[in-house]
Amino acid sequence: MPVLTGKKAGAGSARWVALICLMVPMFASYFFDDMFSTLSQIFQHPESLELGWDSADYGFYAGGYSFLCVCGGLVVCGVLLDIFGVRIIGSVFVGLMALGAAIVLFALRSGLAPGTSLPIAYIGCMIFGLGSEIAGVAVTRSIAKWFKGRNVAFAMGAQVAVARLGTAAAFILAPVLVARKAEGEMYSLAETARPALFGLCLIMIGVLLWGVFVAMDARFDRQHGVQSGRGSVREEDKFKFSDLLRLLTNKRFIMIALLCVFFYCCIISFKKFGTAIVIPRFGMDVDSAKWVITMIPFFTVIFTPLFGALVDKAGKATLWMTIGAGLVLLAHLLLRYAPQGVPFWGYFSIAILGTGYSLVPSAMWPSVPKIVPERNLGTAYSLIYWVQNMGMLIVPVFVGRIFKISDGVEAACRAEYIFIALGALAIAVALALSCTSRKHPELALDKPCGS
Repeated sequence: MPVLTGKKAGAGSARWVALICLMVPMFASYFFDDMFSTLSQIFQHPESLELGWDSADYGFYAGGYSFLCVCGGLVVCGVLLDIFGVRIIGSVFVGLMALGAAIVLFALRSGLAPGTSLPIAYIGCMIFGLGSEIAGVAVTRSIAKWFKGRNVAFAMGAQVAVARLGTAAAFILAPVLVARKAEGEMYSLAETARPALFGLCLIMIGVLLWGVFVAMDARFDRQHGVQSGRGSVREEDKFKFSDLLRLLTNKRFIMIALLCVFFYCCIISFKKFGTAIVIPRFGMDVDSAKWVITMIPFFTVIFTPLFGALVDKAGKATLWMTIGAGLVLLAHLLLRYAPQGVPFWGYFSIAILGTGYSLVPSAMWPSVPKIVPERNLGTAYSLIYWVQNMGMLIVPVFVGRIFKISDGVEAACRAEYIFIALGALAIAVALALSCTSRKHPELALDKPCGS
């Protein structure tokens, strides 16, 4: 495969225009996925919802995001991504992301009984989740291609930051779109569905910009000879199924996949119930809790590109992964054991969580191309996302059940035990990855990404 460096790795401003086109679909995806995160407390009072869902129902719905991914969809589609390319497969799944969001919106607005609306929403969430995850793989693979040898960690960090900005937008706008009701008042179907309607509009904008990227990527390939004149992939670049076995037996790749699932479950699953945890633990009102949880994506928006630039220039990726995992574990220990009813500890804990959330992705995602051949990156990222989604399928269900059978401080503390255990596993894997990097310097895991 030709190595794309210098001007060949995406010419001048074209790289950054392509990056913007890749960012927007992910921004929209994160908004839609997190649209109920700062509203999770309303599901503790289903009698006030015309929708009729309780916390267990919400946890079940949230877990639907990962169902098809876990059942093999991510792996199969990742292989297809490497065989047929980003433009074809990526376009299909960006479209499925929009379709799934539309189905969720229909379920929320349908007026059907919870026993019917919930399964429909779950199906929509499954389709949206698979579409979103494969779209994310396509985006990450495309950034690795366009920025190879030049600012790859910064570009990936910037993409992650903008995606997290979608989460921040959801955290801020959702309580505005679904205005808080006085006790005894009902939330109508239209009110509950407003975040989904807004999110679907964002996704459609993302679909349009994805189309722009597809046109740019086709031109990129024509200019740099990535494809032959007939559009067939060069023989040396073709995907082989034996490559899948090599990935599954690659110890460093397995470590990164495990770190991904433990780390992200500590944060993504936490966010879905964040307000329901910090309100009773630190004596906050709903508005304060909303802003506390919103600190998580805002920290990533600020720090992820900076940490990405640091990895590009200084390397030491495994060190940053270990520190990030340690910060996440510390944050959850504080969320569980910090003094009860003191808001300062809520703000402090979330600040630490947001910093850790910025560190690990900045170092982890750019490390994958160092240990995986470029032709297999689609499959590799898909396998990592697959493992990650196993956790995101299971953890919200368990946390939702905790909030159904208990409430207040007791429920918040019980939920935190899950996140503490996951954080401990994340730091253990990060330490193991750091050890193997020191033993095998030829892997270049800790070298600057631009070297």
